[in-house]
Amino acid sequence: MTEQTRRWRRSSLEFEKGSLDQVPVRIGEVKVAAAGSMLLTIGLGSCVAIVLWDETRKLGGLAHAMLPHPSMGHRSAPIGRFATTAVPELIRMMVDEGAQVSRLRARLAGGASMFRDVLEGDGLKLGKRNVEAARAALEEAGIPIDGEDVFGTYGRSVFLRTTDGQLLVTSVSNEDVRL
Repeated sequence: MTEQTRRWRRSSLEFEKGSLDQVPVRIGEVKVAAAGSMLLTIGLGSCVAIVLWDETRKLGGLAHAMLPHPSMGHRSAPIGRFATTAVPELIRMMVDEGAQVSRLRARLAGGASMFRDVLEGDGLKLGKRNVEAARAALEEAGIPIDGEDVFGTYGRSVFLRTTDGQLLVTSVSNEDVRL
């Protein structure tokens, strides 16, 4: 076992201590959870995780967006599948639970170029387009982005601890990132 692997495991185990209710967020889903929970999404590639946090309410939200925006053929798809529709839905859900838009802070993870040998042209840019769409939707809503772990060529998993708002981004091939 390499030192980097040991460091990753130690960091992840330390982060997950406690009895938190795990709330998994799958592709295209948008979920909100209060203190005592851990929102998580596994296996982000070109997808983007959009994380919102209201420190006063101890309320977190997570969307796992797969594409930048709906196109002609995807109008009936889940609202969370697209960054441009996931952001307003996430905000709406958080406000419904007592958050205030003025207190919301955002963080982003994902947006990788995963398949360089298979995809050409726009396929390589999908992750970048997802991140840019999420950034634009957050800017339009007036929500600042406090941190990002985006792009690259590797997948990520995201864990948001709602009790204190700590966000851990893990990867098999890179060190953990805390945002």
